[in-house]
Amino acid sequence: MGAEELGVLIPILVPIGMFAMIFGIVYLTKRERMAMIERGMDPRRYKPQSAPFQTLKWGLLLIGAGTGLFLAYVLDHTLFSKMAGTDDDGNVAIYFALIAVFGGAGLFLSYKMEKKEGDDNKAE
Repeated sequence: MGAEELGVLIPILVPIGMFAMIFGIVYLTKRERMAMIERGMDPRRYKPQSAPFQTLKWGLLLIGAGTGLFLAYVLDHTLFSKMAGTDDDGNVAIYFALIAVFGGAGLFLSYKMEKKEGDDNKAE
């Protein structure tokens, strides 16, 4: 199957996949509500609760990954290209390493903030 045949299939398969995903989410939500009603539970009482620490964790992870990617780009195009004397993309590993390091630092910072908040609540 060549690229031309795949180019024809993509406009067909993407809407079908999106429809199936939305249909599946709605179907499973309705099925969950029906199961709660069958067990005598009130589905209105169990609304999704916000998770402020979850958003903090994702935010700090993405900020850390972005910082690592930016720092890797700057290092690759300034320091390492001058050392090698070329302008090729031979330092791919530094991108992955710094994304992982700064993403991990963001998760560690999130953990420290959550722990501090938990300790403050216990002290009161």
